[in-house]
Amino acid sequence: MQLVLLCLVMLKLTPAFATTLNDAYGGDPGCPLGSGIYRHTCPEAEAIIFYWVEQAVAEDSRMAASLLRLHFHDCFVNGCDASVLLDDTQDFVGEKTAGPNLNSLRGFEVIDKIKSELELLCPQTVSCADILATAARDSVLLSGGPIWEVQMGRKDSITASKDAANNNIPGPNSTVDVLVAKFENLGLTLKDMVALSGAHTIGKARCTTFSSRLQSSSDSENIDFIASLQQLCSGSDNGNIVAHLDLATPATFDNQYFVNLLSGEGLLPSDQTLVNGNDQTRQIVENYVENPLAFFEDFKHSMLKMGSLGSPSNGQIRRDCRTVN
Repeated sequence: MQLVLLCLVMLKLTPAFATTLNDAYGGDPGCPLGSGIYRHTCPEAEAIIFYWVEQAVAEDSRMAASLLRLHFHDCFVNGCDASVLLDDTQDFVGEKTAGPNLNSLRGFEVIDKIKSELELLCPQTVSCADILATAARDSVLLSGGPIWEVQMGRKDSITASKDAANNNIPGPNSTVDVLVAKFENLGLTLKDMVALSGAHTIGKARCTTFSSRLQSSSDSENIDFIASLQQLCSGSDNGNIVAHLDLATPATFDNQYFVNLLSGEGLLPSDQTLVNGNDQTRQIVENYVENPLAFFEDFKHSMLKMGSLGSPSNGQIRRDCRTVN
């Protein structure tokens, strides 16, 4: 833990590599992101976020992947604005009941704990969207992955879109063409898509999300791997059975996910298609297998790029991440 905290401190002492990410990645100029946003208004913010993420991951290593996924699912729907955290009410429909999120997203309670402490220390200062972005970074770091400086200054939305969540978030059966289209809709490239898919080096998935893999009979498939999945998911009630996205190093953020793809052991169809469905994505996968540092660097770059996706200029700093003020 001390080494990790030292890394976070060093980031704060290092000059920002860019004044804002908006210049580099074309973010919303109405709500620019930058470094040191909370240096004077809430200097303990990142330490508090890290503390609660570390506690949660220590209790359940899967929580690292869950918090990372929360940030992904937030950013893919109208930008990184914490809309994914809003609860449904009698006159408001949020995104939690959308197909990609229902009975799937986890970690809301961790965000609640972080927000509660921050509101006591520095009320209405740190946005829920910035908490999500920082918790995602800390989850990767605590799992053995790279570190980067999270750019701050996001606003929280006052709206949500269940339809956009259903339409924008890539599904587990997506082909390469579908994946590329959904990433490009957000200004992310094919290379960003492959690098960010590497987040599946940690976490788990339900049998229902990879059921089409169980039916595979292609000669190019890893027959033993498919057989092991068939056995795992053979029960009549397999809706709650989960499998590791990376069986070899399930709780470690590394390049093993890409190694698995080359051996036909990608769990989700949308994973395995990166090798089987497109020569260009396969070349990137092969590069990440040979050069794990290249994967780490590309992942950091793509996370910063994704994290800069439009924050609402008319947003707010929510007091409670589950409801608008």
